[in-house]
Amino acid sequence: MSLIGKISTELPVHATADKWFHIYSKKLHHVQHVAGKVHGTKLHQGDDWHTNDSVKHWTYTLDGETVTCLESIESVDEENKRIKYNVFGEAVDDKYKTLKIIFEAIEKDGGKAAIKWTIEYEKLREDVHPPYGYLELYDHIIKDVDAHIVEAEKDATKKS
Repeated sequence: MSLIGKISTELPVHATADKWFHIYSKKLHHVQHVAGKVHGTKLHQGDDWHTNDSVKHWTYTLDGETVTCLESIESVDEENKRIKYNVFGEAVDDKYKTLKIIFEAIEKDGGKAAIKWTIEYEKLREDVHPPYGYLELYDHIIKDVDAHIVEAEKDATKKS
């Protein structure tokens, strides 16, 4: 059995791919305020949330437990609206040698969009399961953030 794997999920969303990419590339720290399974995050190292040398500390619910991890940006591809993160630390290091999370905002036909999460991982041992709990977590986050975007757009329409 291989220790290296890749899993992914894709969800349709209401906001445009450009808006989603802007949130994840420029306003990631706001996610903690609207995603129910994210309990908090703070800048652990560095001066800016969105640079490759910064490290963020996240607290979240994974598989029914409150856990923490560290995250840094490996790369940002603005043209393809893709961001690759390295995830490491407490909730990760005892199971995975590497855990890379790839966020991608995808334009669909008819002005629609989808968010694709891909997880590339290398397990430390064969008895470690693939990180399906992270896909579930990211599905919840996308649904919460999408609902928040829809509400904000409704509020903006009412005010104008």
